[in-house]
This record gives sequence, structure tokens and C-alpha cells, in this order.
Amino acid sequence: MCDILNEIIAVGGTTAYEVPFSPETLRARYIDAPSLVACHVAAADQILGFQALWWPTDPADPFPEGWAYIATFARRGMTQRGVGSALFAATRAAAVAAGVSVIDATIRADNTGGLAYYSRQGFVDYDRRVGVPLNDGTPVDRVRKRFDL
Repeated sequence: MCDILNEIIAVGGTTAYEVPFSPETLRARYIDAPSLVACHVAAADQILGFQALWWPTDPADPFPEGWAYIATFARRGMTQRGVGSALFAATRAAAVAAGVSVIDATIRADNTGGLAYYSRQGFVDYDRRVGVPLNDGTPVDRVRKRFDL
């Protein structure tokens, strides 16, 4: 999982993350986080991707009751192969079981692949955060999409 995410971060442009993860920080975020609803991994001979769902915890970015947010990462070269769809089927079932009413996907506006992926899963645009600065100060909009359960 760490290798997948760190390669995506190194290439840039498709994740809000800019600092690589260590195995410990990845575990704390995607496996042991108290707010985690579910984290699923797609694998064949190797891990092909993973998807996580959390209850919101950021007081600076509050969500209504029952909302959760999602993140999806696929190994470079493995997009468009059904990995994301398989992951979302498992995540959607976990969300329903946990009582999630709406799933938020907040995606960088320049991440055309991510925007298309969430649209294919049935997410619809509902908001836009304008000019969120990257670590170097570059402003990048964030598109907010929602999936109602």
C-alpha cells in the first residue's frame, strides 16, 4: 500500500498528499485510524489498489451527521481495469452497514482520472473548494462529489 501511494505522490497531480508515507504513518491513517469505517485492498499477485472510508474529524471542514469521506488509490498502470469498481462495491457495502448516508469524495480539480472514476461510480458534483494551496503555495481547486446511499 505504501509503495502504491508513495509512487502516486512522487509523480504528483493526482492526490492532495505531498509528503511520502512511511509504513507506520500509512498504518496509522489507513488501518488503525479510530475514525476509519473500512479499508479494502484489491490484490492479485500484488496489491493493485486500496480504498478507505472515514468518519470526518476535521473541525475546520465539518460534514453533516452520517457523512463519511473516501480515498482511492490504484497502482500506476492498473487504472481502467476494474480495480476501483471492485473496491467501491466493497466500500459501499461497508458504508451501508456502518450507517453512512452520504460519501464525500474531495478530489483535486486537475486529477481528471480521479474525477472521471468517481463520476463512473455515480458520484455527483456538489461543491468546489477554490484555490486550496499546495505545500509550495500553488493554488489548486478541489472538486467535491457526493454519493447518496
